[in-house]
Amino acid sequence: MILNGGTAYQTDAGMCGDYDSVIGMDKAAPLDRFAGRVVRARMTPALGEGTLCGVVVETDDATGLATAVAPIRLGGRLAPTSPS
Repeated sequence: MILNGGTAYQTDAGMCGDYDSVIGMDKAAPLDRFAGRVVRARMTPALGEGTLCGVVVETDDATGLATAVAPIRLGGRLAPTSPS
């Protein structure tokens, strides 16, 4: 969104990586730890297709303020979105 005064704002940039993961790691070890099971296994990277999520911000060259903001999502399990 664009705030009053022209500042582009995004609440959470999140992460880019395998969407079916826990912060980019295979889900087994983090979920076991969360459930209270003591696990000595090291976390390993998730191997699924990566997803890139973010926003594209258009700015006014004269003022540096945001004039438009649009989501972008590429790859992975989610439906793609790109600025029109």
